[in-house]
Amino acid sequence: MLEIAILGLLNESPMHGYQLRKRLSELLGAFRAFSYGSLYPSLRRLQEAGWIDEQAPLEAPPGGAGFGSRSKRGKRVYRLTAEGKEHFAELLAQVGPEAYEDEGFGTRLAFFAQTRSDIRLQILEGRKQRMTEQADGMRSSLARTRERMDRYTLQLQEHGLESADREVRWLAELIETERGTPRAGE
Repeated sequence: MLEIAILGLLNESPMHGYQLRKRLSELLGAFRAFSYGSLYPSLRRLQEAGWIDEQAPLEAPPGGAGFGSRSKRGKRVYRLTAEGKEHFAELLAQVGPEAYEDEGFGTRLAFFAQTRSDIRLQILEGRKQRMTEQADGMRSSLARTRERMDRYTLQLQEHGLESADREVRWLAELIETERGTPRAGE
């Protein structure tokens, strides 16, 4: 999912590493932990694949990089290549389980504005089905083991079930809204 996030952000505009790192934290922070150590190796892999390239570094101001700065080196600016744009579109068109599992769903949702309506609908429906199955499993497990749980474990399990049920309702609303949205080109 980090690949989709990087390509999606660079599809919006070219960025240097620090900007990209900051935007990734904003984007992925709510959905999962983001390791800063994974950004630059990912950027190298994307460059090697030909999906991103570097623009000429921004020049440091004369006399240094600025007040209090120790670096005189320009910042590398990454941008999406034409092949990268095609690859990103292909990634957004994929609708397999990775698009609606916990780790991938949030990232995919963050780029729904760049995703075709029919693909968005398939992802939302897949996520809703997955969350409904999860809630049903939790409900069944809770019914079998309720008597053996202490009150704190019981409250934790009930909270998890309420969260899953709330997400199913939210997804149902998104699906209803999506079905009312005209498809691209209509």
